[in-house]
Amino acid sequence: MRARFAKIGVAAGKPVAVDALTPDQKAELAAGMKSGLEKIKQAVATIGAEENGWRVATSGFGDRQMYAGNFTLRAAAAMAGIYGNDAVEAVYPMLVADSGGQKLDTGVHRYTLTFPAGQLPPANAFWSVTMYDGKTQLLIENPIDRYLINSPMLPQLAKNADGSVTIYLQKDSPGKQREANWLPAPDGPPFIVMRIYWPKQAALDGTWQPPAVQRTP
Repeated sequence: MRARFAKIGVAAGKPVAVDALTPDQKAELAAGMKSGLEKIKQAVATIGAEENGWRVATSGFGDRQMYAGNFTLRAAAAMAGIYGNDAVEAVYPMLVADSGGQKLDTGVHRYTLTFPAGQLPPANAFWSVTMYDGKTQLLIENPIDRYLINSPMLPQLAKNADGSVTIYLQKDSPGKQREANWLPAPDGPPFIVMRIYWPKQAALDGTWQPPAVQRTP
């Protein structure tokens, strides 16, 4: 691959002499870069399997042996979650759609994520659900300074009568009685990631799946 790159002036430790290229060469390089980026984005969109609106990958992260020369997958893993651990260390379900198959927009709608009793993310270490801005993938400033809800917070979370736990995904407070379970969202599309550290086998083989996110009135 380095020999192929050298043919267009790309070499380790050397600047690329873009000005020395002809207009046609520049156009071809630009087209190649655009095509490559689209392939990476497509790989991100299809990595792993979709489970109840979550994209769950147990083979997207790993070492050089695991990638086996699949640089598209490696680039997709870096784009989706750079520095991600392999599956035995952590699984990262990423929310892509609500229960109706629609992309989320917390600028317009409110949502809930309910874990049935006894069906919290199966982690030997801990789990978390983190909210990001869908446009920037950055954390969101909010009045309660809360950016995630995780397993260490369980004692402070309110449980439903049946023992389930509901997390409120919305930009405005759901009210004081529910605020302990509120994960503040952006005024627009969100990017929501669940992290399961040291996952149990149920999270690795699909026996446990993250519950669908419901849009509320």
